[in-house]
Amino acid sequence: MELPKPKTLDELRKIIKPIRNVNMERQKELSPLDKVAVWITDRVGSMGFFVIIFSWTVIWLSWNTLAPKELRFDSYPAFVLWLFISNLIQLLLMPLIMVGQNLQGEHAEARAEADFEVNTKAELEIETILLHLENQSTLMLEILKRLEAKPDK
Repeated sequence: MELPKPKTLDELRKIIKPIRNVNMERQKELSPLDKVAVWITDRVGSMGFFVIIFSWTVIWLSWNTLAPKELRFDSYPAFVLWLFISNLIQLLLMPLIMVGQNLQGEHAEARAEADFEVNTKAELEIETILLHLENQSTLMLEILKRLEAKPDK
């Protein structure tokens, strides 16, 4: 992409748009259901959730294999209730996680676009600074030539 070449600071300010906060923009665009999906995706993808599920499974299976027979409610080897609840959790979480990941992916794309804009602005500013330095060097050389050309009194 060819960038316009500003020659003055005013031209640079006309080209450069103000910096925007993509995170705030994306947050405002999310519907309440989208916010729930992102919240669930953030929590389910954590070690805390893994520890909870793992602990629940260990306690459930231990209770139903080691507790006295009259206290067991989902006996070995079937564990039908445990399988049903585990599968139900998986079936409910999978689509929510996918929705949340899609929303997070869109957010990542928006952040990448904002980063590109910032990099483009920085490039324009650097180019403007270099142009000013070039002009200063030219002026300094002209002044030096004039000083050298002046006869000493």
